[in-house]
Amino acid sequence: MTRRTPPLIPGRNTAATTGDLVVFVVGMRINRFRSPRDWVPVSRATGPVIRELMTARDSGLLGSRTRLGLPRVIEVIQYWESQEKLLAYASDARRQHRPAWAEFNRRVRESRGAVGIFHENYTVSAGAYETIYVDMPLYGLAAATGIRPVGERGDTAAARLGLR
Repeated sequence: MTRRTPPLIPGRNTAATTGDLVVFVVGMRINRFRSPRDWVPVSRATGPVIRELMTARDSGLLGSRTRLGLPRVIEVIQYWESQEKLLAYASDARRQHRPAWAEFNRRVRESRGAVGIFHENYTVSAGAYETIYVDMPLYGLAAATGIRPVGERGDTAAARLGLR
């Protein structure tokens, strides 16, 4: 299967969202490469959850991106409409997350340090974030919410943040 390069969007653009949002980062760090039986199952735990979220339009997920970080890190960055929707999804026993999270944690404990996990959760108030994308394909928050030309929000970061 050939992977297509996403099209570049010319000019200076910013993410289309203007309201509050939640940034959720979750991931794992491979501490012992020589223990794949411990970290491979942990790395596979998020796939079903992300697939479910991408099809569940009512979940509150705006967008998601999986990234390979330093040689040992795999992380998922997600943008959510609200903390309430994120927590409702995470605790819903009818969804993939609860059983996947339990299995994920069990495997991490059993790995005895072969794999580490982390998550970070930030609420970002409207007007407290600023984005710019120049001659880029859709990426980050813009991939989750769409784009607008920068000029619609102001030509400087300070203007887009409402500081000038």
